[in-house]
Amino acid sequence: MPQIKSGSEGVSKIGFINFIKGVYRRLFPIKDIQTALNIKPAISKEMINSIEKWQNCYSGNAYWLDENIKSLKLEQSITREFSNIVVNEMTASVTVPKLDSIFQSAKRDICMYLQRGLATGAMIIKPLGGDKVQYVAANAFIPVEYDSRGRLIKVIFPEFKKIGDNYYTRLEFHSLDYESGLTITNTSYMSGEANSLGREIPLSYVDEWKNISPFTYYPMMKRPAFGYYRNPIDNKIDGSHCGVSIFDSALDLIKLTDIQFGRLDWEFESGERIVIVDESALRPTTTIDGLKKAEIPKLNDRLFKGLNVSGGTNGEDFYKEFSPQFRQSDIISGLEEYKRNIEFEVGLSYGDISNPQAVAKTATEIKSAKDRKYNMVTAIQSNLKDCLEDLVYALAFYNSMTTSGYKFICDFKDSILTDEETERKQDMQDLNLGIMRPEEYRAKWYGEDIDKALENLPQTAQVID
Repeated sequence: MPQIKSGSEGVSKIGFINFIKGVYRRLFPIKDIQTALNIKPAISKEMINSIEKWQNCYSGNAYWLDENIKSLKLEQSITREFSNIVVNEMTASVTVPKLDSIFQSAKRDICMYLQRGLATGAMIIKPLGGDKVQYVAANAFIPVEYDSRGRLIKVIFPEFKKIGDNYYTRLEFHSLDYESGLTITNTSYMSGEANSLGREIPLSYVDEWKNISPFTYYPMMKRPAFGYYRNPIDNKIDGSHCGVSIFDSALDLIKLTDIQFGRLDWEFESGERIVIVDESALRPTTTIDGLKKAEIPKLNDRLFKGLNVSGGTNGEDFYKEFSPQFRQSDIISGLEEYKRNIEFEVGLSYGDISNPQAVAKTATEIKSAKDRKYNMVTAIQSNLKDCLEDLVYALAFYNSMTTSGYKFICDFKDSILTDEETERKQDMQDLNLGIMRPEEYRAKWYGEDIDKALENLPQTAQVID
């Protein structure tokens, strides 16, 4: 078969979910992948459906929406709030300048892509060579095996293309053994149907895949060749190590909130003032197609509605006003209560997505809400730190710097509970009292490790005899 040129014309990516959600509807692709690679993916039907549901909700296409119920996109608000606070509080660097430059470039867009990971339950940061990485949300990779700690050690990254009338799939399979190392295999397939893996073909059949090695072995690799992040939420869907969406527990409340907002929208629309006018009071006009139409000239047609009103000779029935009293305050009150319940459920503070002025909270309630958010953010930060540490190792490995003696430094501030100025003043007091050492203070506030902080401390003056 001649080599297929896969330029931009006629080529399109097929979304992972569109590819994988047909597993139990059309018996593809998990069954075909399992046969082709002789592996059993560590993802259940329930998880596949859940990931698809989370992705749709995050995209503003929740299953409960229709022409009368619009999405408030609270799912995006929740993930954005968590991602912003996590990343804004983070300082992460590598002690080797060259590797640090690669790492800083790799994590440049982490705030945006972390939102997708929070929404779908997990994400992978995969090196592509040099300082380039690919952020892969849970709806774009197939987990195969986890270790006892929940670290992903075997995974499939599928890539899809449609060229002409045929569908092409490349499966990049990473398999890590802590003793023997890392093996990466690449296989490609061609099918005339979108829901079929088809037959195996050489990688060279697709121009963009021709330089990819079918088999690569790294015996010295003792960690995954990527960083893996998973939400710190217990998986009650299938009990596996697969990640769970940050807003999964609040989906029913989010649904009620969208419905409540629909009521508010309808309240304003249905409560518009209308003047019902007897048709005899309207002036007849002729439309373009020659039809007769009754109207009141130079007045808002949303305000006046014609009606054939019979009876009444004194003109009392010519005009009747419809102007109901709005009930928006009660509806808004219910809307805000739903939002506060969502905040409680997902671990946000009151006022993060609700109106902070809607209900007065006691100092105890405010502190409890901040503690709840702090605990969730801290758990996310811990998992993200593990992800970035593995990413730095993978970047060092691919750039031949694993023996460079690098150190990964990652710290997070506690701005949820205390602002930076207050915290720094407290640290200065501890420094003056001898509770904190000078190198500890410098390391914390100047982003240095302890050894570097010791070197940069000012020298004390010595008395010369």
